[in-house]
Amino acid sequence: MDGEELTEQETALYDRQIRVWGADAQRRLSKSHILVCGLKGTVAEFCKNIVLAGVGSVTLVDDRVVTDESLPANFLILPHENHYNGKTLAEVCCDSLKEFNPMVHVAVETGDISTFGVEFFEKFDAVIISCCSLGKKKLINQKCRKLSKRVAFYTVECRGSCGEMFVDLQDYKYSKKKLEETIECQIEYPSFEEAISVPWRALPRRVSKLYFAMRVIEQFEDVEGRNPGETSIADRLGVLKLRKELCETNSLDESQIPDALLERLLTDTREFPPVCAIIGGILGQEVIKAISGKGDPLKNFFFFDAMDGKGLIEDISGPSARS
Repeated sequence: MDGEELTEQETALYDRQIRVWGADAQRRLSKSHILVCGLKGTVAEFCKNIVLAGVGSVTLVDDRVVTDESLPANFLILPHENHYNGKTLAEVCCDSLKEFNPMVHVAVETGDISTFGVEFFEKFDAVIISCCSLGKKKLINQKCRKLSKRVAFYTVECRGSCGEMFVDLQDYKYSKKKLEETIECQIEYPSFEEAISVPWRALPRRVSKLYFAMRVIEQFEDVEGRNPGETSIADRLGVLKLRKELCETNSLDESQIPDALLERLLTDTREFPPVCAIIGGILGQEVIKAISGKGDPLKNFFFFDAMDGKGLIEDISGPSARS
């Protein structure tokens, strides 16, 4: 991204943003390439935000065919059957995103992202994964980490009124202003697999209950061979059994994962649009910070629960990765 200046057209279009974060940050954004896999409501919000911000390109991966169930939270899908009949989520969302900002190149990649070689991910500066199994998240994160360049990796999931975001910026260096001076900072991030492998008993006492609840459901889906969101309240007994086993293994009191919270996550399997807007907005903000190198990045989990309106940042890292 170095050495390329903004065009006159880009400078005019992004004038207000340049006044906020500077020409250098906008130049980095305009030359960046983003890969997005899994196009539900939260990710649609994110895509809209970064396209309007003026990234260089966005590549979409989601071969699922659009159905009526895709409509409620994803505003990129027009509610008219003739517009999406037989098309995939990636194709329909691609058409809509192009209209937001014609200067951003939006494209579709077909296929199972887990089968793409390591070299495929080298084309991108940030990779965002949603609606993927536990195994796929780990695999894609590993592929990003094998590259010679640093590729920012994010996962995001929204279940009803709750949402979770994970960030891996590897060895990340950035600058921030403190009073009149600029300070150079560095943060070490664990991989997704390393983060979720930290023993629960080693975590701070006040870690979000949502972190534990999401891990229980994530592991239940993994054991049952299901995709995210395919669990329901009918699986309550199986999920509670797994919670008991995980709590015993990790020496954690079951009260840290309340029945009521698990039941909410199992009952409200669809995304809640206001939560999508909040988490998608924060995800967009974090990707912009990572690409521009401006501002303190989030490390490394973010949780939001509409029931209390709170957003929590949790550093789930091994001792060597804490900063």
